[in-house]
Amino acid sequence: MTSVLVVDDHPIVLQGCRRLLEDAGAAVREAGGLGAGYRAALRHRPDVAVIDLAFPGRDLGGLALIRRLRERVPGTRVLVFSMHADPDVVARALAAGAVGYVLKDAPAGELVRAYERVRAGRPYLDGALAAAVALLGADPRRSALASLTARERRVLALLAQGRTYTAIARDLSVSYKTVTNACAALRHRLGLASLTELTHFAIRHADDLA
Repeated sequence: MTSVLVVDDHPIVLQGCRRLLEDAGAAVREAGGLGAGYRAALRHRPDVAVIDLAFPGRDLGGLALIRRLRERVPGTRVLVFSMHADPDVVARALAAGAVGYVLKDAPAGELVRAYERVRAGRPYLDGALAAAVALLGADPRRSALASLTARERRVLALLAQGRTYTAIARDLSVSYKTVTNACAALRHRLGLASLTELTHFAIRHADDLA
């Protein structure tokens, strides 16, 4: 019988996943947080881990868990079960080590199909998500990252951490005006209309800025 670990902080999601996967013949364990999920994976070494990406206080904390499992429990195949439909987030999850990715608003049968594929060692992506991920390489904003200066990349990295203009100025030992001018230049170069859009872009590309 295939052993499965489901890691999610929502009890209703855990209950629903357990029911669906047990009906599909799996032996299911649950973990309600990142730490608990990591410890359970080390102890039980499941065949498949179904992992959410968003956890309280760590919006994409599941990515770090996926990386740790790839290093410490390489025999466990990871299926992401998430509300994040952003193709950049999907690509980051696959790069971290996930074998499959399914959205939480998909029909229940899709989770089971994804589980069956991942259990067999085959990748799973919804067709629309796969196409969107494939198009990422043509995204001019993504390729523009390579042309940024070290300071511009540092500004974006700090924005991704939720830092304010004042905090960024202090960290970089520059003036507040220098930071606002740098962010305005970044918005213009990347074709973004607001600080909110720039911050979201920085969050999506945080791994590329490290």
